[in-house]
Parts: sequence; structure tokens; C-alpha cells
Amino acid sequence: MSRYEEPETREIPVPGFARRPGGPQRRPQAQPPRDASGRPRRPQGPPRQPPAKPPVRPPEPPRSGGGAGRAAVRTFGEVLITLGVVVLLFVVYELYVTNLMSAQLQREASAALDERWSQERELHADLADGTAFARIYIPSFGADWGFTVQQGVDGAALEVGPGHYKETAMPGEPGNFGVAGHRVGKGAPFNDLDLLNSCDAIVIETVDSFFVYRVLPMSGEVAGWAQGKARDPRCANVAPLQDEQGAYDETFGRVIVTPDRGDAVAPVPYKPESTLPPASQAALLTLTTCHPQFSDRERLIIHSVLTNQFRKQPGAGYEELLREIGEA
Repeated sequence: MSRYEEPETREIPVPGFARRPGGPQRRPQAQPPRDASGRPRRPQGPPRQPPAKPPVRPPEPPRSGGGAGRAAVRTFGEVLITLGVVVLLFVVYELYVTNLMSAQLQREASAALDERWSQERELHADLADGTAFARIYIPSFGADWGFTVQQGVDGAALEVGPGHYKETAMPGEPGNFGVAGHRVGKGAPFNDLDLLNSCDAIVIETVDSFFVYRVLPMSGEVAGWAQGKARDPRCANVAPLQDEQGAYDETFGRVIVTPDRGDAVAPVPYKPESTLPPASQAALLTLTTCHPQFSDRERLIIHSVLTNQFRKQPGAGYEELLREIGEA
């Protein structure tokens, strides 16, 4: 035997290893875990995460008192807004809708007046309420400014256009031909009445004539009238009505009065009817409307005096009249 002998090799049995014939030993494979019944367990995935919880809102601070007060203020504010909307709608109705409605009524009244004039030859005083019997023109407001004049001054008549105070004189007669008209809404025929000056013309057309009235001198013009505006050719037949008798001492071109002064359209304005006999009365035209604009607190009065009368001629109309009186 050699000095170094090969140690004896022994096989040590290892569970799960089996010797391959003619080859190296194979490592035992790990056995899957089994349940109590001996069946392999199903592999499990990564552990489930619990669902995310919603963020926790911080607790609201305790409310102070006054909840009822805030509710009352909010309700009051809503009421104010509602009232504002209602007022706005009313203004739109008064300024625009009623103008459109009155414009249509005015067209119908004008057509009916032309039809009546084609069958009549003279003006009749016994007119039914609301009947159009004349036209009014104010040249300084434009050549196309004109409205029919209805009998009466009730709401229905004034919705169509200017209305005649039934108890006053007729056009061209001695006394006072009184006419009322709206200043805002319903056509607003007298909207610019405050712009009239002394000697401005106001023309009334009837079935057979044109009557030319001119605004009387204003209160501040009476003293120096002869040396001042009286020299204007348009003022040739216009003079202050104030005289020694004092019958017309309150009658000026423009007057502001309270609504209770119905005597502004009296035969002699602001005087009893017995002040002067009809033969001594001037032939006046008085226009009345509300004042100031958008209010009925007062009345704006325009007094004018008859200066000319022109009988209608075939083929001659309002345009020809304007040239005749120097207003074209």
C-alpha cells in the first residue's frame, strides 16, 4: 500500500436525492406547499392593499348666531331685485310699447279723418267722444310732425293723440281752443312742448281751413317787446295781451301751474268765464301737458294767439302753407 491511501468513500443517503445511473446526483426539487387535504396550494399574489380612505374634512367651525337675520336680508334683497325688474319692464312698456300702439291708432285715426273730410264740407261741433276732427302741426318740430286731434281728453282719446277739451272753443273761434296731450309714452305728442318760443307757429287744420296760431310773448319779454322781438317778421301779428283792463294779465307764452288749475283753458285763462263777453275775447289756442318730464306734479301750459286763417284751396296743402307763412 502506498504511503497515502485513498480514503474510503461511503454513500450517505439524502432524502429526495436519487442516484442517476451512470451520472451525478440530481438536487431534490422543492415541493409546493400543500393544504391539510394534501392538495397543492394555489400561489397567491402580492397582498392586497386596503382601499384608500377619503380625505377627512376638517371640522367646520361652529356657526355664530344671526342665521335668521341673514335669511331676512337675503329675502329682502330678492324682493328688491324682483321689484327692480318689474319697474324696468313697466318703463319699457310706457316708453316703447305704448308708443307703438299709439302710432297704429294714430294711423287709423288719420285714415278715418281723410275719409270723413272727403264727404264733408264744414266742421261740425256735435262730435262724438274720441272722434278725430282736426290735425295739429308745429313747424319748428319738423315738417313731418303732425297728429290728429280727437274730441275729448279721456284716456282712450289721448292714447290716439292730442285731445280737445270739449267745453272750450273750436278752432278759429273767440275764446280758448284747449288741447291736451301726453309728454311721455302713448306717442308723446307734446314731449318737446317746453322748447317752443314766442312767435313759433302752431297750425290747426280742419276740413275747410288752416288756422295759424303763434306763441305769445314770455313773461320776461313783455316789457321790451316793441323794441325787441316784435321786429321779427314772424311776430308781425303777435303782441302781449296785457292791457289796462288786466283781463289777460296772467296769460303768457309759457306758464307752469299746478294740476288743479283747470282754468288755464278758460275763455280768458285763469279768470272766471264772465270776465269778458265772447265778442271781446281773443282767439287763443292753449296746449297743456304734464311737467316736468316723467312726472305729473305740475302742468306745462303754452298759450298762443290766432294770427292768420287760410281757406283750403284745391291742390294746396300743408307744405304750401309753410311757404306762405315763412316756415318752410
